[in-house]
Amino acid sequence: MKNTDMENILQQVQEGNLSIDEAKTKLTPFHDMGYAKLDHNRQDRTGFPEVVYGEGKSAEQIIRIIEALKEKTNRVLATRIDSEKASIILESIPDLTHNKDARTLFWRHEDEPTYLYNGYVSVVCAGTSDLSVAEEAAVTAEAFGSPVKRIYDVGVAGIHRLFHYLEDIEQAEATVVVAGMEGALASVVGGLIQNPIVAVPTSVGYGANFQGMSALLSMLNACSPGISVVNIDNGFGAGYYVSLIHKNTQTEG
Repeated sequence: MKNTDMENILQQVQEGNLSIDEAKTKLTPFHDMGYAKLDHNRQDRTGFPEVVYGEGKSAEQIIRIIEALKEKTNRVLATRIDSEKASIILESIPDLTHNKDARTLFWRHEDEPTYLYNGYVSVVCAGTSDLSVAEEAAVTAEAFGSPVKRIYDVGVAGIHRLFHYLEDIEQAEATVVVAGMEGALASVVGGLIQNPIVAVPTSVGYGANFQGMSALLSMLNACSPGISVVNIDNGFGAGYYVSLIHKNTQTEG
């Protein structure tokens, strides 16, 4: 909570326009729902609102959490929501947008602009099998106000496809590169462009890929500089990171 907000609440108490109990509620840094404590001040601290992680939560819990968040913020994102759970949630909150590939639910207030920043970030995906992770990254970036250009199925096995879209990647403010197998795409892109890259290894691959460890280690050991690496299949983390880069390098549109 900003100091000016706190002073305003205390001033209302002093003037008799706000009760002590009401002031305590407003000054509490989180909303305690018992099974969840919603961090309503997170956007003031970090620039982005709290995100709902759907795995392990019931549909009813997610419904109540999203409804509570909608009262306090203009953007609500829930991740790792499977189709069965999403259909139940949408019955109660029909104005959510469900992305089946990304496994996300998203809501934006009608008065909130779609995008907050000029330019765009790009999400580059090696193969169609990596699509779900790439889409999680793309939807996350869009949820936080960044326009996204998707460039999918341009892996190193047919590298001419990547070169066809290289100008679009070069003009992005930052780029997410998603790849499984040996994870070589991140290093290749890193050697071709001058903008920040966030690499996401996926658990896609034949044989001894060790559920994504081979791609993770390849990306961590990339000889191309300018690459940051998030955890295996962590599209959300990559989308968050590129939005943070975008937010801090672009003026609000």
